[in-house]
Amino acid sequence: RKHLSNGNQVLLFLNRRGFAPVWFCPDCAWISKCRRCDAHMTLHQTDSRLRCHHCGSQRPAETTCPECTGTPQAVGMGTQRVEESIAKLFPDYALARIDRDSTRKRGSMEKLLSEIHEGKRDILVGTQMLTKGHHFPAVTLVGIIDADQGLFGTDPRSSERLAQLLVQVAGRAGRAEQPGEVLIQTHCPDHPLLNILIREGYGEFAEAALRERQAANWPPYASMALLRAESENEKLPQQFLAAALSLAGETPEISLLGPVPAPMARRAGRYRAQLLLLGARGPLQRFLRGWTEQLYALENARRVRWSLDVDPADLF
Repeated sequence: RKHLSNGNQVLLFLNRRGFAPVWFCPDCAWISKCRRCDAHMTLHQTDSRLRCHHCGSQRPAETTCPECTGTPQAVGMGTQRVEESIAKLFPDYALARIDRDSTRKRGSMEKLLSEIHEGKRDILVGTQMLTKGHHFPAVTLVGIIDADQGLFGTDPRSSERLAQLLVQVAGRAGRAEQPGEVLIQTHCPDHPLLNILIREGYGEFAEAALRERQAANWPPYASMALLRAESENEKLPQQFLAAALSLAGETPEISLLGPVPAPMARRAGRYRAQLLLLGARGPLQRFLRGWTEQLYALENARRVRWSLDVDPADLF
């Protein structure tokens, strides 16, 4: 309120669009799930529909629980819910929500940005697309909501991505001559990497993250490759990857982990699994050259969709 009273703008960041990420029955703990993915459906309040942010499927939100006929309720928070809550708390200030849903129409993004720069919007609510390449000189306060996403991910780069995102978002505050303030909401205020980032900056955070990776023999101290397979048949991806593992034989210079289901085992109606390979760059490259050619001859190679990702950007 202090920042708004001084004629400045406030930016609230939440990298989760929609109204709520979970549609939940408090009576029996039923959760609305996507029928094509291993994922929860996200409630979008504007049209009372549930949408899957992974495959795009959607349906009307259930008004009664299909398990016990109870009344489902929204759990968690997306940008639409933040917008609704802030509008009630600050009814005298104009809001702008910028995410993929609010900027679908041609010219809508440009219109919102123009209104922000003209001072017609006081509070900005948005996802990562609000922070990329935009200059908001009147923003003096940035609030980062639910900053814990990425602290405990299975991907070794998840904390790095979170740190980059926090630095990027925080950089929207005080970009002109006015000083900026950044508030971070977290359930883990004592997390060591988060504390290093806040108190000592990204450079020290990167050093700490590198020490963790070195201890675990993760990149950049080892090279990585990921063999992915997917099919509408639940068993075929695992069978193909098991055959690929047998084909590798004894490889003391290479560690093969798996096969295991992907973090999202079913997406858009297809079952997914993966086999992870770790080793020094030279030995891994030499191994992959011969091994990859042999994969094409495997029995299920034509019955699954497979790919080999060297130095994968993520393990999803």
